[in-house]
Amino acid sequence: MSTIILDGKATSKKIKEELRDKVMVLKGKGVEPTLAVVIVGDDPASHVYVRSKKRACEFIGIRSLSYELPEDTSEEDLLGIVCELNDRDDVNGILVQLPLPKHISDDKVIMAINPVKDVDGFHPVSVGNLSIGNKGFISCTPYGIIELLKRYEVPIEGKNCVIVGRSNIVGKPISILLLRENGTVTICHSRTKDLKGVCKNADIIIAAIGRAKMITDEYVKEGAVVIDVGINRLEDGTLCGDVDYEKVKDLTSYITPVPGGVGPMTIAMLMSNVVSSVS
Repeated sequence: MSTIILDGKATSKKIKEELRDKVMVLKGKGVEPTLAVVIVGDDPASHVYVRSKKRACEFIGIRSLSYELPEDTSEEDLLGIVCELNDRDDVNGILVQLPLPKHISDDKVIMAINPVKDVDGFHPVSVGNLSIGNKGFISCTPYGIIELLKRYEVPIEGKNCVIVGRSNIVGKPISILLLRENGTVTICHSRTKDLKGVCKNADIIIAAIGRAKMITDEYVKEGAVVIDVGINRLEDGTLCGDVDYEKVKDLTSYITPVPGGVGPMTIAMLMSNVVSSVS
């Protein structure tokens, strides 16, 4: 059986090209999509993500505003900036890069963002709309996973879908999106009994647990689709996912690499959310 690599890098490029065309049309009508990105502190990974988002904005033609704040910025000052951005008519999307320093509440900041500008899809209003099937922003990583599966025409309907991880950012929202596509969904976590057995019965596995190379060939049946959301840095500096790619790859029908799989799709769908906020 030959394995098909789900190339998130190439797919995201195609999506960004499509978005660039949409933005050209919007600009022709005098509308300029604008994303405000706020980052607090010097976390290296966060700065890498923010640079990637800025490059994507530049490629597509989205105007981006950058707020790079020092580590000791107070929660009150950050909330003041969010409030100011909420009130600005020329800003369509607001993204506050997480995680924030420990003295600032992620939840308070997320709650402060106007839901109509919540392009990350983290606000409770966005989550509520997703859960009941209303229109609204979808958190970008789950949105990217579904888009990648659809563009490769991977069937979801009727499939046994197992999600390893129950986070608010990935595990829970991807479960809803898979249900929307008529998948049969099981969410696993640290208290799940016989995790290997549950995964071994899956047609589609979404690994989002944050443990390097945890999902080995013992978890995967032949012909399964494996989506690796994890990104972990090993001691030698190399990146790997939550899936042991070399052990699992030849068993699968489709698999995402790390890097180059889900990560680029996350940024592409963020850009899609920004464009949809004005169109």
